[in-house]
Amino acid sequence: MIAAIAPIVIALISFLLRLSNLGSVKTFIFDEVYYVDGARDLLKYGVEVTGSKPEFVVHPPVGKWMIALGIKIFGDNPVGWRISTALIGALMILLIALIAHRLFRSPLLTGLASALMAVDGMALVHSRTALLDNFLAFFILTATYFFLTKRYWWTGVFLGIALATKWSALYYILAFGLIALYRAFTHHTGKQLLKPTVQRFGQFGLLPLVVYLTSWAGWFTSNRGWDRDHSSNIFASFIYYHQQILDFHTGLTDKHNYQANPWSWLIMARPTSFYYESPKGCGADSCSQEIIALGTPLLWWLATAALAFVIGLWIRSLFTHRFDPAITIIITGIVAGYLPWFFFQKRTVFSFYAITFEPFLILALVFAARSILSAFKRSGEAVVAAIFILIFLNFVYFLPIYLGDLITYDAWHARMWFPSWI
Repeated sequence: MIAAIAPIVIALISFLLRLSNLGSVKTFIFDEVYYVDGARDLLKYGVEVTGSKPEFVVHPPVGKWMIALGIKIFGDNPVGWRISTALIGALMILLIALIAHRLFRSPLLTGLASALMAVDGMALVHSRTALLDNFLAFFILTATYFFLTKRYWWTGVFLGIALATKWSALYYILAFGLIALYRAFTHHTGKQLLKPTVQRFGQFGLLPLVVYLTSWAGWFTSNRGWDRDHSSNIFASFIYYHQQILDFHTGLTDKHNYQANPWSWLIMARPTSFYYESPKGCGADSCSQEIIALGTPLLWWLATAALAFVIGLWIRSLFTHRFDPAITIIITGIVAGYLPWFFFQKRTVFSFYAITFEPFLILALVFAARSILSAFKRSGEAVVAAIFILIFLNFVYFLPIYLGDLITYDAWHARMWFPSWI
């Protein structure tokens, strides 16, 4: 009973932390300027506009509808902008606990997974900022849970919602779809293979597409949609619009001060500063107030080592044909969420995109903890506990620059461990 309650308690405490002074920054944080504006338009017109004219937007509507829901309930203010992502961030802690329970069948490891999710700085910052990536991560994690339970229709629904939040969900659709199709081929032969094959194409092809198209209902029904009248055939106009979106994403090469090559994401070499000001009032001559999308360093560094361990076991399993479900899920999540970015070396990308596959990194760390516990028994429990305490203290140390607290410049600079963090 205590083990079942632990993730709920952790999620509730984390939700309170996410709500703490949520509206203290009155201005837009980083790209909130685009997504809050889009949410306002969706509430008013059902489609995004610029004044009285159509607006070219490059991301689907679902994430902005999530922001709009918060505005509708709590008002057009900083709390209203960010409340939805705060709730989603807390729910992700419960989700990763459910997934860990399915994979490891250990109350201790289930609690550890939720606790690690709760003490990650990047997850906290995303949960307090009205961007799209936290919603994307939530929908992908939900789809992962249903995939684990082999409820593929629900998997397809949430993958479709993820795709309707950001296009990068497409890689998860391909990854999960291929695995599900492989399972069908290994469990059926001959005529028996026809039904599951058709089902998989429906679950991971047709269903996500239908969900995605539905999310654009505002564009289809409004005469204000971008290039809505490009062709007399509305679907031709829709395809033309999407060609423009694709051109934007593949051609985005503008230099940005905080862009970061995917090679550096796991070690947090160049975190993205979402907000920085130097106001007065900290009791010193020089003050700093920053919100930085920096994963808790010790957690990410250890998780990177754990991922290398998991990859090694996965390579070995290719020869032994003994596949651990936990390894399969971890590798799938990393391959779909991380690997594709390496093929866009010229594109402007940021390390905060890593929030999408961060839960799978945490699962890799939990997997490594399981191995320690199995190898060393009681002394292993002491090792795992000590590691978590160090991660927790590391998280607390960086908490002021996750929450945007006003601190002295010296205190801020002490937390800039590397020049590339500034």
